[in-house]
Amino acid sequence: MNVILNTDIQTEESFDFPVEEVAEQVCRRALEQESFPYDAEISLLITTPEEIRTLNREYRGIDAETDVLSFPGLDCEEGGDYTCVEEDPLAYEDPDNGCVVLGDIVLNAQRVREQARLYGHSDKREYAFLVAHSMLHLLGYDHMEESEAADMEERQERVLASLGIRRDPQEADAGDGPLSGGEHG
Repeated sequence: MNVILNTDIQTEESFDFPVEEVAEQVCRRALEQESFPYDAEISLLITTPEEIRTLNREYRGIDAETDVLSFPGLDCEEGGDYTCVEEDPLAYEDPDNGCVVLGDIVLNAQRVREQARLYGHSDKREYAFLVAHSMLHLLGYDHMEESEAADMEERQERVLASLGIRRDPQEADAGDGPLSGGEHG
C-alpha cells in the first residue's frame, strides 16, 4: 500500500522525534488495521493554537481551540465501509497519483505538548494518539455515542500498541519502543 503524507508545519513548536516519520507510520498502520484497500493520500498540518481555533470556528462553528481537527475526504456510511470509493473511484482519487484522498489532519502542536504532560506520557505518544484518532475519523469512524467512543478508543490503542507506542511513563522515557511492526504487549 502506498501512503502519501503531505506535511505542512506552521508553528515554532518542535519535537524530539521525527514528526513526519511517526505520522506516516501511524497512518499506514491505521490503514492496514482498518483494511483500507487503496493507496492513500493524507494532508497533515501542524499548527498553532490560534490557527486551529480559526479553522474550528470557520468549519465547525465552534470558537474554541482544540487539539486536533479532521476533515474527511470520504463520504463513508460508517467506519470501515469504503463502498463510496468502489461506487465512484474517480470522485475520490487524486488524478496525479491515483491515490484516494482521505482528507486533512490538523494538529495543535502546543496542545500535544500540554496534553502529554497532563496525561503523564511522552509528546510522541500524544502526537501519535491524535494522528491515530484523526485517521479513524478520516476512515468514517465517530464517537458521538458511548459505544462509538469505546470502539474508537480500542482501535486507536491497537494502532499505537502495534507500533510499540505506550502510555506507560517509564516506557515513554525509554523512547516509546520501536516504530515498526511486531506484537508488543
